Amino acid sequence: MYSALSKLAEAIANALAIAGGLVLLAIVVLTCVSIAGRALVPFDIGVGPIRGIYDMTEIGMAAAIFAFLPWAQLKDSHARVDLFQPVMPASLNRVLDLLFNMAMFVVASVGTYRLYLGMRDKLSFGETTLIAQIPVWQGYAAGLVGGVGFVLIAAFCILRSMRRIAGLPT
Repeated sequence: MYSALSKLAEAIANALAIAGGLVLLAIVVLTCVSIAGRALVPFDIGVGPIRGIYDMTEIGMAAAIFAFLPWAQLKDSHARVDLFQPVMPASLNRVLDLLFNMAMFVVASVGTYRLYLGMRDKLSFGETTLIAQIPVWQGYAAGLVGGVGFVLIAAFCILRSMRRIAGLPT
């Protein structure tokens, strides 16, 4: 059962990280096209600057960041201070790892819930971005996908930490 959960967690985190990377690549391409278009305007060549590129970049960056969080959690890549870790017993380090994962689960859950509430709020008021007139709730929804993945992976990491404390294979 744990092996199947581990593979599922890896697949979810991997898929979200790849999606986040593709979003970043799309932002880079759009930005390059917009900059080149802006530079070629005096010569009447090209498409000109892309209208709303700042709005698209803002939404895309937020979605990509949320998409990377599950991978960082699964791989224990979040920033932490390990000043005393080398001198503490391994059993204490495993307990601290469990506490850290529990705290990250709380942070992921609260953050995702608040993101959901923000999305509902933006949807109900019909707010749009200033230039491109993109509905703001769509950016929240894109981030919410990564947020839900973050909650799921954080829950799995608690299970993994408990197995390490119990001496079971992970």
